[in-house]
Amino acid sequence: MELDSALEAPSREESSLSGELSPSALGQAFSKILHSLTRPEARRGNGKDVALKDLGDLIEATECDRLFEGSGARLRGMPETLGQVAKAVEKYAAPRKEEEGGGDGHSEVAEKAAKVGLLFLKLLGNVETAKNSLVGPAWQTGLHHLAGPVYIFAITHSLEQPWTTPRSREVAREVLTLLLQVTECSSVAGFLRGENEDEKGSLSVILGLLKPDLNKESWKNNPAIKHVFSWTLQQVTRPWLSQHLERVLPASLLISDDYQTENKILGVHCLHHIVLNVPAADLLQYNRAQVLYHAVFNHLYTPEHHLIQAVLLCLLDLFPILEKTLHWKGDGARPTTHCDEVLQLILTHMEPEHRLLLRRTYARNLPAFVKRLGILTVRHLKRLERVIIGYLEVYDGPEEEARLKILETLKLLMQHTWPRVSCRLVVLLKALLKLICDVARDPNLTPESVKSALLQEATDCLILLDHCSQGRVKGLLAKIPQSCEDRKVVNCIRKVQQVSEASEESLSASCCSRALSKA
Repeated sequence: MELDSALEAPSREESSLSGELSPSALGQAFSKILHSLTRPEARRGNGKDVALKDLGDLIEATECDRLFEGSGARLRGMPETLGQVAKAVEKYAAPRKEEEGGGDGHSEVAEKAAKVGLLFLKLLGNVETAKNSLVGPAWQTGLHHLAGPVYIFAITHSLEQPWTTPRSREVAREVLTLLLQVTECSSVAGFLRGENEDEKGSLSVILGLLKPDLNKESWKNNPAIKHVFSWTLQQVTRPWLSQHLERVLPASLLISDDYQTENKILGVHCLHHIVLNVPAADLLQYNRAQVLYHAVFNHLYTPEHHLIQAVLLCLLDLFPILEKTLHWKGDGARPTTHCDEVLQLILTHMEPEHRLLLRRTYARNLPAFVKRLGILTVRHLKRLERVIIGYLEVYDGPEEEARLKILETLKLLMQHTWPRVSCRLVVLLKALLKLICDVARDPNLTPESVKSALLQEATDCLILLDHCSQGRVKGLLAKIPQSCEDRKVVNCIRKVQQVSEASEESLSASCCSRALSKA
């Protein structure tokens, strides 16, 4: 083997003794191992497996002090060589492109990861020992070159993914724990951003290592890269994330702009994290917020409920940033906003939608849009009315999530646009009464708690509708208790009448007290 010849300078008996390798031979041995791990032709044979075994033997046979200390050009480059070896070893254990591997390929990756993890544990153990014996920055220089590849390996194999097994995940988590211990960090977030204000952290180094694999041509060659990037990004919050915006935003946009729904969702989650943790001024600079908005908005045309949910949550947090540049001077109609544009598209999709999961997703987020727009929701009142009535008519399953959220939307709509509600009294009253009758006589296996919640929400809507119409609802409902035999329906009607009467008495008392005070 070529690797064997690399160790010929001292004999095998000498090389097996700790510390017997000369400095030049030690550097040459690591260089030969690095060459064996990085050459492409080694993939076809077992050359890399042999190189990995020889690397473990070499680390075990070399005193930890000699891995990091020394003088001379060759030893000054030893920490960098160790870093390159660690990077090559991390690549050796990385999962392959999806179509290149199957179930067997994944099991092979897990086996390699377990071996590499044990090797990294040895190497980090040597660093820990060197900390206590070396004076000066020698061990810190070595750790600086090792930390990035070791971290990427640990995250790649500690997350639950198809290429991991319980054993490989356990070893990877041990590696991550020891890395945090050696770097004296209390958490992964502290390791990435720096434990103290004057400490730089390792995020820049890790993003630099990930960058070659996060471009348009190569990011799918290693299926773990997107998960490592996403998980790492989620650990860094404001104010530390803004200084890395130029590096994390393009990668997040790249992942979201993919044909696979899984990658779209992952990318949108990354973009949402950026929106939440980067100052608005930085996002508005160079029109970044607009780029981000259009990238996310286009996903609304993909009818996949998990993706729609992620997109709507991201957009709701992005609207305040986008609207900072809008200024209404009061002389004319207010300009339409991005929130108007999104709500218009959502309502267009909601009307004909028949898939329950998508209906629930749209209904779940509708109240937030009404809150966001407030009185400006009147721009969408006609279409909202059709959507609300249509959704209240359709049974939504045992949990009735869609109908509950639509009732919440209706309540908010009446609170914000009450001057326009009275002209829609008859249509809304019929829809609410029909819902109450349907729920009261529901033969399905809907839990009683859900039925009670629906009836309570519908009753609250009737009370609000009565207030918006100056008490007309109470008059229209007056004869129902006499002719209706369903106890649940009658109870709802009586609640509306009682609350209306109490409101009138309160208003009357208030008027009397004001008249007396004037007298």
